[in-house]
Amino acid sequence: MVTDQPGYEHLIQFLTEHLALFTEEGTVLANGKTIGVVLEERIAEQIITLCTQHTELEINHRSMIIREVDGIMYDFQEVLSSVLEKKATREQAELINEIALLIKNLFDSAIARLMD
Repeated sequence: MVTDQPGYEHLIQFLTEHLALFTEEGTVLANGKTIGVVLEERIAEQIITLCTQHTELEINHRSMIIREVDGIMYDFQEVLSSVLEKKATREQAELINEIALLIKNLFDSAIARLMD
């Protein structure tokens, strides 16, 4: 659906190009959440929004999306494995939020192709 598309490869490249951000000091989030928690929450929020917006999706489509998101989370956790337990900074949370929005956009495009 999306993990086999060029856009996903570009997204992984985008993350790797910004890995230095995850080693820099910055303003730690007031809520004290770790990078791993912020990553999970932001992606989950976007996927919930995606499924809410696309009411035409059948259960098998939603299942495909969930399987793909599991794979995406695995990939991102692998790339960020050394920093997942660190407290997230505001800058890191902003990048993670941007990535989560890009993931949603990839799924929006895939759904549009699926429904054509």
